[in-house]
Amino acid sequence: MDRLIITVGREFGSGGREFGRRLSDDLKIAYYDREIITEIAKRTSLSEEYVHQIVERKPYMPFPITTGRTFYPLTDPVVEQTLSIYNEQNNIIREMAAKSDCVIVGRCADIILKDMHPLRIFVYSDMPSRLKRCREKAPEHEHMSDSALRRHILKIDRDRAKYYSFYTGRKWGDWLNYDLCINTARITPKEAAAELAIILEKRMGNKSN
Repeated sequence: MDRLIITVGREFGSGGREFGRRLSDDLKIAYYDREIITEIAKRTSLSEEYVHQIVERKPYMPFPITTGRTFYPLTDPVVEQTLSIYNEQNNIIREMAAKSDCVIVGRCADIILKDMHPLRIFVYSDMPSRLKRCREKAPEHEHMSDSALRRHILKIDRDRAKYYSFYTGRKWGDWLNYDLCINTARITPKEAAAELAIILEKRMGNKSN
């Protein structure tokens, strides 16, 4: 039976992290998200907070990494450290995927593991649903106005899109880059995870027969 590796990209506030966690629980396989940050911090002796800030934004370079390595001299120590952290993240993600079946949320894992043929999922939702979910899941968002929270959500999405594009050369959220796109305005993360787990368990069972 082939290794089951599932990568989850997600819009902020769509419930993608919850979906990934529930799917891993339903399938009884490993789950990696913030655990990757913890491992990077451990290996680099940097604080988790600092690593989190670095991996959530792209460094300033005039070219994406796919061309920048060739044409742009890495003389900026901040850029060098950022790329070093990204490379460490790549190593960790590949090590985690090599250990066992798993769900990995974010981190460009769909591209980093492309040679392992992961099931690539993208979770999205409409803005009213995202506003509601943010307020339910994060107390700091509870008293923000709709317009302020909407700006916050869209900024995080823009940062994720820039990060993904910089390191992969692809468009974040483009359905052509994924095997399955899930709209959590139509089905809850819990329901989506349960339904997909049934399908995947049946598929894995058929392969093992």
